[in-house]
Amino acid sequence: MDDMMQREIDKDLPENGKMPVLFIGHGSPMNILLKNSYTESLVSLGKSLPRPKAIMVVSAHWLTNGTYVTCNEKPRLIYDFYGFPRELYQVKYPSSGSSDLARFISEKVLKARVKCSNEWGLDHASWAVLKHMYPHADIPVFEMSLDYSFNSWHPKMIQYHYDLASELGDLRRKGVLIIGSGNIVHNLGMLDFRNIDAKPFDWAVEFDEKVKYNLLSGNHRDLIEYRNMGRTAPFAVPTLDHYLPMIYAIALQEKDDQLEFVHEGFQYGSVSMRSFRIG
Repeated sequence: MDDMMQREIDKDLPENGKMPVLFIGHGSPMNILLKNSYTESLVSLGKSLPRPKAIMVVSAHWLTNGTYVTCNEKPRLIYDFYGFPRELYQVKYPSSGSSDLARFISEKVLKARVKCSNEWGLDHASWAVLKHMYPHADIPVFEMSLDYSFNSWHPKMIQYHYDLASELGDLRRKGVLIIGSGNIVHNLGMLDFRNIDAKPFDWAVEFDEKVKYNLLSGNHRDLIEYRNMGRTAPFAVPTLDHYLPMIYAIALQEKDDQLEFVHEGFQYGSVSMRSFRIG
């Protein structure tokens, strides 16, 4: 990225010189089509944020052996879900990519070797959210995968992701909006598929509230060691794929960054839609 382009980016950055960071609970692909309090919160969020030069999404749905970023200039849309209404598969989100910024990450991160991928595109962890936030698809978007070669809840493994994410702070100062897209509570085995507004399970609410408390208090240690947060943890986070994007978001929180919730609630009884903004 040349000096002239960086000066143009700096001109549009917030006063503190960096973009916010988001964690978005994306939930069911049906949210792409629905108008509800959750999707309305995304619309409001898109209007309130400083306009990014590009968006990087850490996706719960791109699990890889190693860490990758999409380097496509025209990323394809991935319909990574099955059995939904036909209308859902006709939705388009024709955003461009950002190969320069993707390659910048591969040079910047020391914790792991970050490699380029031209085979992946944008899965619904990205476009299901961005369709509401930036409906015109006029901002470049690229994804970062989750290294799932060691799918273990051991704190050392989660710390690995936290440390990797903490090296991405310079992206914020280059005008990049970083979004972790997953869900804090995500138990597909206990979903009530019949009712999106089903009463949430007590264990789901309890864990979600504990996470809320630790987010507000800045207690990242307990969020990394989440299995020590009580008997509800294995039910709330049976797999790490949807929890890890939140770890990437909090790892980018700096001392002067405030955290605020942009949405709270549940869908289908066992999926927390809690979403927050840092900075």
